Amino acid sequence: MVGKSNRGRNRKGSQQPAVESSEQAVSSPQAAVESSEQAVSSPQAAVDSSEQVVSSDAPVSGNSSTVQANGDTILNESNDSSSEVKNQDTASNQHPTKQGVDIHLYPVPVKTQGGEKLELQLSPGDSVMDVRQFLLDAPETCFLTCYDLSLHTKDGSVHLLEDYNEISEVADITNGNCFIEMNAALYDDRSIRAHVHRTRDLLSLSTLHSSLSTILALQHETGKNASANLGDGMKDEVLELSNLGFMENVTGSLAKLLSTPSKEIKCVESIVFSSFNSPPSYRRLSGDLIYLDVLTLEGNKYCITGTTKAFYVNSSTGDILDPRPNKTALEATSLVGLLQKISTKFKKAFREILERKASAHPFESVQSLLPPNSWLDLYPIPDHKRDAARAENSLTLTFGSELIGMQRDWNEELQSCREFPHSTHQERILRDRALYKVTSDFVDAANSGAIGVINKCIPPINPTDPECFHMYVHNNIFFSFAVDADLEQLLRKQASEVNSKVQSTASAENSSEKLDNDLPQSASGVSHVEESAASNVENISSIEALSSDLPAVAQLAENEQATYASANNDLKGTKAYQEADVPGLYNLAMAIIDYRGHRVVAQSVLPGILQGDKSDSLLYGSVDNGKKICWNEDFHSKVLEAAKRLHLKEHTVLDGSGNAFKLAAPVECKGIVGSDDRHYLLDLMRVTPRDANYTGPGSRFCILRPELISGFAHAEAAKMSKCESPSEQENPVSDSLNVNSAEEVVKAEEHAASALSDTQQGAEKVEMQNLQECGSDSNVEDTSKGILFNPNVYTEFKLGGNQEEIIADEEDVRKASVYLIDIVLPKFIQDLSTLEVSPMDGQTLTDALHAHGINVRYIGKVADGTKHMPHLWDLCSNEIVVRSAKHIVKEILRDAEDHDLAHAISHFFNCFLGKVQAAFTKGVANSSQSKTQKKVHSGKSTKGQAKLRNMGHARKKESLYLSITSDSLWSDIQEFAKLKYQFELPEDAKQRVNKISVIRNLCQKVGITIAARKYDFDALAPFQVSDILNIQPVIKQSIPVCSEAKDLVETAKVQLAEGMLGEAYTLFSEAFTILQQVTGPMHREVANCCRYLAMVLYHAGDMAGAIMQQHKELIINERCLGLDHPDTAHSYGNMALFYHGLNQTELALRHMSRALLLLGLSSGPDHPDVAATFINVAMMYQDLGKMDTALRYLQEALKKNERLLGEEHIQTAVCYHALAIAFNCMGAFKLSHQHEKKTHDILVKQLGEDDSRTKESQTWMKTFKMRELQINAQKQKGQALNAASAQKAMEILKANPDLIQAFQAAAAAGGTSNSAPPANKSSSSGVISGRGVDERAARAAAEVRKKAAARGLLIRPHGVPVQALPPLTQLLNIINSGVTPDASNSEVSADATNGLQDGEGDHSKGDEAPAGLGSGLASLDTKKSKTKTKAALS
Repeated sequence: MVGKSNRGRNRKGSQQPAVESSEQAVSSPQAAVESSEQAVSSPQAAVDSSEQVVSSDAPVSGNSSTVQANGDTILNESNDSSSEVKNQDTASNQHPTKQGVDIHLYPVPVKTQGGEKLELQLSPGDSVMDVRQFLLDAPETCFLTCYDLSLHTKDGSVHLLEDYNEISEVADITNGNCFIEMNAALYDDRSIRAHVHRTRDLLSLSTLHSSLSTILALQHETGKNASANLGDGMKDEVLELSNLGFMENVTGSLAKLLSTPSKEIKCVESIVFSSFNSPPSYRRLSGDLIYLDVLTLEGNKYCITGTTKAFYVNSSTGDILDPRPNKTALEATSLVGLLQKISTKFKKAFREILERKASAHPFESVQSLLPPNSWLDLYPIPDHKRDAARAENSLTLTFGSELIGMQRDWNEELQSCREFPHSTHQERILRDRALYKVTSDFVDAANSGAIGVINKCIPPINPTDPECFHMYVHNNIFFSFAVDADLEQLLRKQASEVNSKVQSTASAENSSEKLDNDLPQSASGVSHVEESAASNVENISSIEALSSDLPAVAQLAENEQATYASANNDLKGTKAYQEADVPGLYNLAMAIIDYRGHRVVAQSVLPGILQGDKSDSLLYGSVDNGKKICWNEDFHSKVLEAAKRLHLKEHTVLDGSGNAFKLAAPVECKGIVGSDDRHYLLDLMRVTPRDANYTGPGSRFCILRPELISGFAHAEAAKMSKCESPSEQENPVSDSLNVNSAEEVVKAEEHAASALSDTQQGAEKVEMQNLQECGSDSNVEDTSKGILFNPNVYTEFKLGGNQEEIIADEEDVRKASVYLIDIVLPKFIQDLSTLEVSPMDGQTLTDALHAHGINVRYIGKVADGTKHMPHLWDLCSNEIVVRSAKHIVKEILRDAEDHDLAHAISHFFNCFLGKVQAAFTKGVANSSQSKTQKKVHSGKSTKGQAKLRNMGHARKKESLYLSITSDSLWSDIQEFAKLKYQFELPEDAKQRVNKISVIRNLCQKVGITIAARKYDFDALAPFQVSDILNIQPVIKQSIPVCSEAKDLVETAKVQLAEGMLGEAYTLFSEAFTILQQVTGPMHREVANCCRYLAMVLYHAGDMAGAIMQQHKELIINERCLGLDHPDTAHSYGNMALFYHGLNQTELALRHMSRALLLLGLSSGPDHPDVAATFINVAMMYQDLGKMDTALRYLQEALKKNERLLGEEHIQTAVCYHALAIAFNCMGAFKLSHQHEKKTHDILVKQLGEDDSRTKESQTWMKTFKMRELQINAQKQKGQALNAASAQKAMEILKANPDLIQAFQAAAAAGGTSNSAPPANKSSSSGVISGRGVDERAARAAAEVRKKAAARGLLIRPHGVPVQALPPLTQLLNIINSGVTPDASNSEVSADATNGLQDGEGDHSKGDEAPAGLGSGLASLDTKKSKTKTKAALS
């Protein structure tokens, strides 16, 4: 039932017939336990805290239970969620029906060409294309491509199904008794080639992208079946994970990131287009379309003829075509059908391939439209084998063009899709789907075209102009270059410094000559690449602008039109106008491609632009920087409508002659009427006002982010609003410790997903909450529309209107800029400090900055504000280093010849992270002038003026990258950081950077792929030329997303926060269905929905359902974001917690191991998220009874949090609380009480006495104290422990005899926990060399044996009696008696040092044990404990 319902639900746009139908097969480990899911509650109790730590992504306040020990009562049971869950159906098989309420499915049999029958679940709203998609994915029909479909109804009539019809338009399938028949259609040239390509794809497993999670689950399943003794297997797994060494060696883990590709199943040696092609004319008249040469696995060669009707084996043997069918006269309507007849091995292998694909998760075979670049590739490099099919494709497919047929008119397709009707829900989905598909295809084609442009495979349309002005048109896409103005600024600065040293008193004229002669790069560089309106005369003006100190903003303005910044802004502006979606106002499709150091801007071709002068059709704006402004009433009304939605103000501007015009857009935008009579708005580089904090020359395109404008408008609206109610505290995190940590830890992931909702409210969330409480949403909307900005203030354009109005406009923009500095930045820094926002790497940091409306140029200020948090300061400074290095490596790539690329990149990396001295330099000793000149001369000068190319061309080419040394590179990086980000990198920045994270970040930003091997960063040159494997294009695009689904997700998040699980589930499911139809499953928004659905199911107690959804999210994240993206790491963490909820702890630990590996790569080992993951791992070990390992992980988490966040951070309190629970599980109530007291002290300081979490902690303290007193009272009366506690302790000891040692150490350390430093001192001062025997352990064990023997009990091999209550009581008494420090100091020393010197406890040697743990616990290690216990008991 579930499968059918799911199949119907995902039927549209999912590229799969049953996107969820085979999920049960994939998550087989959890399927087996589905039945026992209700019985999970008690073991799960102990892990409640850990699950909350990572899995509760949404602000679920009030529906969480607190961290608890095995079997302990829950003090703060959630009332909201539990009642909600009771009211709604929680059984997993009822959820899909809820989602598919509106969709009625009917079984329709399909009769295939071979006479077989299969059944589809269809709804009347399905289109015939959907039916074709289902058949393309069904194993019985996947190899058929050319057929017609007819629908036979019960009255005997037959209806032909046209591709674009909906089934309901043809006939009514709701009455039943109807079936669909597949009839073979005739092939033509195009369809037969498509058929051959489809067959080749089917015979390859390369399209199957197996997720590691699927592999882990299958391995676990086979391992479980294989090993008869499950206990041993689990023990090995536990040891394997506990020996991770707390992620000290991240470089060694690079190779573990990539899984080896699955072994190909060979069906046939080769299928290639025969050299008999194309068919001679007389055979063409008989229907021959194509000839194929096939070599089967048996070694037989066949020549196959493809005709309009079928495929058959012809009689050709040598070099002469014999078109007659061979003796066997075998033929079939499909190529696969024919191959199955002529080769038995093919038949068997093809069945295997279909089975393999069927067993995989359906999402794993869906193609991702724009897969992320991988910065690592397999090492050693796999062999490159002959593949005729691959060779054919590489030679026949041109740059982004289709194989056969006309080039696509991208602009017409895009604008036609925008004109689709969108009044009903279904129309909106169809429109969004069409827009998404066309834009994605455009970006893909633009990517291929840009590579062709940069590799010089596509000729320019203006070859006589200098190279920097070249423009290209290919496949109906217009390509132009953009220049890196930031690097120019750095080089100009260095050049001017050199200049001033040489001639400090030069006049403006002389200095301009000097620059012209010595540094021609400054002239050609800035104008390196202009847009089509650029003029060569600007070379002169740019020299004047650069060399003189005059405020030559106007001269620079045109040059800046084609910089990186303006291209970025243009893309953002285009996206903003697309989202505003004003009828009658159009934008071009646009993408930015960075490849080999070049930035190429790709746009769809404006109709008519290539046939005539665009100034003739200009209706609005200016092409000459405001000297002449055009205006049109009709155009203005449309722009004004868009402006209202974008917070832009209608204002007056004067042109060069003083004429006044009312504009509602930046002056330099261009409103053009195309030859298709549509109104296009181009050059949208300033759709938000200029940043008043950056108004100097060269910062013309420093504009405010739209998120900030929106947040500021809301904040202002909130101030104006009359509705004022007492405000709540900022962001109430949650009602219990574990949820608090949950939300803090998961915020990074949450942030990327819900950027919009966070930022719409800016930094004034509190005021917005009040407004919403007062029900004045509409009021806010109206008021915020009233706050509009003039985009042309703080620019060189002349503003019209009265002076007061201009001053008021400037004041508005200044206020927004001040709001950014004074409110948004401090709030963001505070959110970072409280872990409200927790970025893991450069990309998530950038996303978080943008989501808050902060430009990356402010990252230096963020770094300065987070100095007290080492991991945040490192993250910011690493990002600044990478962004600075990016410009330099791009310059090197631009300059390098094709044959030098790998050498140049490896040399750069060696300078960056190795120790490259001036050995490579030829005569460039210490002269900064010659270094700068070399860079300048050999940089873009070669791109600019042809005359410079004659002078020592080859020598300069060599010198650019070889003249760079480690010192010169890092001084350039420090200079750049100061210039661009106003940030002083420390002198030892090179030593301080997190090397793997920085290399990863830089490779991702530039598109470089390196070998996944272990690098020795202490070597002089860590990188070899052979380590550089690829350079890929990095794409920025504006593919639209479905706003309707986005709104549903936002609403659902609010419902989830209020604990309304049923409503949230319905909304998330609806959003999921819409997104599946619009984007297909491979999209990060779909992953977002899956994550929330998993969370809702988790809170509802449906673990198996949660795992299914989480598995989907994991697959999508791996494919759309990358294997090592932080979101992927969090997916693995969540998956582990859900598996743990199903009692599959071994599988959970495997996923945790992967999560830790990914976190180590993206953020390095020092990050609060790593500490939180350690707590989760500890909870899992705790449930397995591996208390020693659990304590080590908790101790490491505590160390990390104290070092990174401080001793009084809430996350540190979470660690103490987890430790208290762990000690409680061991029966060490005294230690539990001490650690819970520390938790309580921190919470009182941070949250106050009245906070629910503080009170909760106090209750825990009382509980622990009460138990401690009970134990002491029982001891004094000489009573035995009460049966339940004894039984519990018994089970722990039975499960792990090695814990006797742990008890001893804990007993000794117990008294010293309040004065940890003295204990540490005494332990370190009394170091004993050699290996000692723990006498106390021996004495205790002997006592156990003696008493057990006296009672006639069996003794286990390790000396632990099967049932021995009195000795256990005695052990617990030892723990709870509280030995005084004075009495036990010497013993502690001996114990601790033995532990530290023995075995594998090295990681705790140098560090002080965290306060509260005592030094003895630092040394708990499984192997040591075993050895010692055996020695003691023998």
